[in-house]
Amino acid sequence: MTDISHQIDMEMDTPRARRRQDAHRREYIVYFAVIFIATLPMAFLTWGLKAARQMRLPKKGPIKSAWSQAGIITPMIFTA
Repeated sequence: MTDISHQIDMEMDTPRARRRQDAHRREYIVYFAVIFIATLPMAFLTWGLKAARQMRLPKKGPIKSAWSQAGIITPMIFTA
């Protein structure tokens, strides 16, 4: 193991690094929650319109649809 890789391994296991990872995770969860809540009204509207047009309930519900959208949008924000 080279000195630099050993140093990186040591730095990744420090309390400061863990706090940074925890802060990053909390930030991700907050963004996910905000996006999920923001997409819910449109998901309910889309779900209702599909149900009315097809005269049956769509397979994917509005909550699952909003969750899916938040799961797509949130990582895009964090990788930008």
